[in-house]
Amino acid sequence: MMFDPLYLLFAAPGLLLSLWASYRVRTAFDHYSKVGTMRGMSGAEAARHLLDDAGLTDVEIVETDGYLSDHYDPVSRHLALSRDVFFGRSVASVGVATHEAGHALQHAHGYAPLWLRSALVPAAGIGSSIGYIVMGVGLFLHPLVVVLGAAIFSLVLLFQIVTLPVEFDASARAKRLVVEAGIIQEEERVGIDRVLNAAALTYVAAAISSLSVLLYYLFRAGLLNGSRDD
Repeated sequence: MMFDPLYLLFAAPGLLLSLWASYRVRTAFDHYSKVGTMRGMSGAEAARHLLDDAGLTDVEIVETDGYLSDHYDPVSRHLALSRDVFFGRSVASVGVATHEAGHALQHAHGYAPLWLRSALVPAAGIGSSIGYIVMGVGLFLHPLVVVLGAAIFSLVLLFQIVTLPVEFDASARAKRLVVEAGIIQEEERVGIDRVLNAAALTYVAAAISSLSVLLYYLFRAGLLNGSRDD
């Protein structure tokens, strides 16, 4: 199928927001990675401090490759930190590391959205790989095929929507606990807020992008405007 300018119209809001969010994450992290904390903890030390305070001594903190590839794996109970975050003794490093520690705390406390997100991972993978294809083929066959593809692709959107409270809650935990634990001073928290808020925007952008794709195919199939556009 040839490129459809209408697709760009639908995709533009999510694309622009994604670009803006990525820019904000990079600039916020790069700026605050040059701002040291008064206490001088590294990202790994700050995360370890929060985990130990919560009794999560069995969660291992490991170094991982990549730029801002930090994540928590609830299966292996590993908290993986990128090199800059693991060793960095900056506001940005502490913010990212303690955010990931927030996910470990969610896991320990049985935070329902985290459990649901983990359960949706396989379904989201199927929706991402198959949903596009079925919706695209459906435009040439029948609107009901597009509906089937949209239902499959909706698994991706559902995963991204569930991800939002998971990420927001992990950031909220980190912002509160780093001050309560004495890792940073209250006046230093503005940097952590800016780094984590910028990161949260990327998840919002991803959800909006997926919703835009879904609406585009439904519109092209004539399911939103009352008539099929052949």
